[in-house]
Amino acid sequence: MKFILLPVLALLTGAAQAVDPVTTTVFTSGKEGYHTYRIPSVLLTPKGTLLAFCEGRKTGRGDHGDLDLILKRSSDNGETWGPLELVHEEGGSKKVTIGNPCPVVDQTTRTIWLPFNRDNDDVLITHSTDDGRTWSKPRIITDDVKDPAWGWYAAGPGVGIQLRHGPHKGRLIIPCDHRIKGKTSLQMGGGSHTIYSDDHGKTWQLGKPTQRGMNECQVVELADGRLLLNMRSYLKHGCRSVAFSKDGGVSWSPIQDADALIEPVCQASLISFAPSDATEPFPLVFSNPASTNKRHQLTVRLSTDAGKTWPASRVLHAGPAAYSCLVTLPSAEIGCLYEAGEKHAYETIRFSRFPRAWIGRPSPAKK
Repeated sequence: MKFILLPVLALLTGAAQAVDPVTTTVFTSGKEGYHTYRIPSVLLTPKGTLLAFCEGRKTGRGDHGDLDLILKRSSDNGETWGPLELVHEEGGSKKVTIGNPCPVVDQTTRTIWLPFNRDNDDVLITHSTDDGRTWSKPRIITDDVKDPAWGWYAAGPGVGIQLRHGPHKGRLIIPCDHRIKGKTSLQMGGGSHTIYSDDHGKTWQLGKPTQRGMNECQVVELADGRLLLNMRSYLKHGCRSVAFSKDGGVSWSPIQDADALIEPVCQASLISFAPSDATEPFPLVFSNPASTNKRHQLTVRLSTDAGKTWPASRVLHAGPAAYSCLVTLPSAEIGCLYEAGEKHAYETIRFSRFPRAWIGRPSPAKK
């Protein structure tokens, strides 16, 4: 019996090891001309290229200053990454903040649309028709997508979506957030909202905001046609908040606590992907620092009931970690671009890829 069991155990052990994440470092702070790299966003292009966007911060870690929008590309599912490419900068060495990337692909036209912000005030958008190698001159869409009562404004950060079903099929949606002028507290003045395009990115419209107290958000399409908006919350409940839309992101239901998704008040990522069979709802994958008190322990979770429960989770990085962005890969794996380090969360931006089955292996997150 021993001679039978031992080879079987060895195979099982090898299989378990084979599904562990494969991780590469994409950006390292202090290298390639920038003090710090922050705010990761990753997109799979129609040609199968991964584009890893982020802010290149010239002189420090701060959210305001001389910040550029940059990217690197990978043609092998994130195993290797090309040189740093500048997408947009303004003012030379002047303190002009360019950031908050939130790209989306129009699968009909195969165009990549990239909204971003200038000084967390103006909303700009550029696009690429050549796999992200060149970008159009950005145009300002602030008047179309920003309420005059709002001051501070940010796209994403993360990614947008294109609706796949229903009466609004083809609609491009970008999750955003804002703060009402004169309100210093995000609890009182902050809110999440979306902007959307029904003409393949030619024009953009503003949806209605959520209740106050919300901030950075991500949106997914559910199997029943509703949209789920998952938000960074300033309600001091120690968890994420969610809202739902039945009209393609134009308006939102009252917010609800997502008790299972604990957070230290930080950005998070949420995506849906094609089910493995026709009887299964769109699985959702979520990532964030799973803690109520500090930014560490980046955890990936899986839900197969439209986010009602999150029974499977894995810790991707146990040390300091902050913002993240998820993507589905051509290999049917899941990719995660995230901020992580050993002493603090902003030492590197890394990319890890792993099969969906890896999330199901038990590794509960700690508070």
